[in-house]
Amino acid sequence: MREHTVRTLAVIGAGTMGRGIAHVAALAGYTVYLHDVSAEILQKALAAIRDLLEEGVRRGKVTPQEKEAAESALHPVQRLEDAAPMADLVIEAVPEKLALKQEVFRALDRLCPPEAILASNTSSLSIGEIASATGRPERVLGMHFFNPPHIMRLVELVRHDRTAPEVIETARRVVERMKKETIVVRDVPGFATSRLGVALGLEAMRMLEQGVASAEDIDRAMELGYNHPMGPLRLSDLVGLDVRLSIAEYLYEKLGSDVFRPPEILRRLVAEGKLGKKSGEGFYRWD
Repeated sequence: MREHTVRTLAVIGAGTMGRGIAHVAALAGYTVYLHDVSAEILQKALAAIRDLLEEGVRRGKVTPQEKEAAESALHPVQRLEDAAPMADLVIEAVPEKLALKQEVFRALDRLCPPEAILASNTSSLSIGEIASATGRPERVLGMHFFNPPHIMRLVELVRHDRTAPEVIETARRVVERMKKETIVVRDVPGFATSRLGVALGLEAMRMLEQGVASAEDIDRAMELGYNHPMGPLRLSDLVGLDVRLSIAEYLYEKLGSDVFRPPEILRRLVAEGKLGKKSGEGFYRWD
């Protein structure tokens, strides 16, 4: 397989992660088509990206010229047909539902150039199962960014059994241009980061259920005792408790380990609509 040069990216889904990936990609000098079916979500995404760029200028992290170039590189589109055909690399960032992702990849396979690379930002779903919806499984991989993408330095590259080595190498170069670092993991449930992070988060929830300590003190234990930048309960609020529950249920089903059995407190909070920061309340109140 020949080397593949990436100049244009399409990011599918303009939610928290999609807009964050589009932001760092545009700042790295790529032309970026940001797609979402919702005009409202697209406008919110562009406003959020502009705010981040302005903050970067105020803090001296971004020059005014870089800000202007990044804004010019962003192209919001509501039709997938207006994004996919131009893309050398597509990064999908739609909700964590396998059937939805397969539907998106099926459409991308039809619309994208044959040499385009198709990546998923999934944090736990099988890349091989996602790739099975396409006729180019060797050009499919996982590119798992972390929230918020403009701050977090890691991108987890996930290879399934048929991912071509050249595709992994191309993705690594793209990530390096974004000034981030990579690890490469095999396509197993939860990969490396979600498997470890979810296990820690769920155990923290059980400790809270059992009255071992308050949410604040459990988080402080990891922040001060283990030098974690954020405790597992506050991080769960930031990720979204509905997202945490979905991933935990998936890992419990696939791995069969009680480590990943969702705690009752998590199920209850999600049922009550207390999803963390995005709803204003989870393990913490977010005002």
